[in-house]
Amino acid sequence: MPKILFVCHGNICRSPMAEYVMKSLAAKAGVSGDWEIASAAVSREELGNPVYPPARRELASHGISCAGHAARQITARDLQYYDRIYYMDSSNYRALCRMFGSRAEKCRPLLPYSVADPWYTGDFSQTWEDIWAGCTAIMEELTC
Repeated sequence: MPKILFVCHGNICRSPMAEYVMKSLAAKAGVSGDWEIASAAVSREELGNPVYPPARRELASHGISCAGHAARQITARDLQYYDRIYYMDSSNYRALCRMFGSRAEKCRPLLPYSVADPWYTGDFSQTWEDIWAGCTAIMEELTC
């Protein structure tokens, strides 16, 4: 049973988009009951907040709901619990290293390049494309 955690700065755009895309892919593959998929933030800035409205609209435009999401911060327990932890950019990785030291080596980038933060770029469709590419690659790797 894979346990996957996606991490970004605030857990209101990129990481919840990845969480719900991955949940949708797992459901379509018939493995959702066997997988645990979640997301978290490296910061405390958005704790308890829902998915940012433009990110929610982008997911909805692809038939994916993110209802009930509340931003949370990654914990040391998460680092131990999850098999795979994917971060969105090098800034997220630096924050993970500050938080967890060498234990953050377990974390890996979702893509070989940064998933740009749509909070700043405003380009939620590009974020969708990047996250879709990363999640479909994970799905192919885990279901082969």
